[in-house]
Amino acid sequence: MEKKYTPLDDRILGRRKEEAGTTRGGLSIHYSAKDKPQEGEVISVGKGKTNDEGKLFPLAVMEGDAILFGKYSGTEIKIDGEDFLIMKEEEVLGVISGAAKKEAAKKETVGAKK
Repeated sequence: MEKKYTPLDDRILGRRKEEAGTTRGGLSIHYSAKDKPQEGEVISVGKGKTNDEGKLFPLAVMEGDAILFGKYSGTEIKIDGEDFLIMKEEEVLGVISGAAKKEAAKKETVGAKK
């Protein structure tokens, strides 16, 4: 049975996007020399923020969104051996739109060249 983690309030559960281990020239980069990726994917979101009157404001990000965040944002945790990041919505710098379309277009272009 797979565990489902749902953050509370205005928290977001995300996963950092893995960066390539080589440079454009083909040189390998040691894991300790790499910077932490500042791009990731939203895995799960809380219900939202409530004000003093009890009114609920839903989050602007949704599950599956590609997001940008600060290098030291959130708290790193491990769930079932997998690395995740829990952060507040206000720590998200922006949502990346069209990222999946670009990757799909690249794959189609590469496939057409063969």
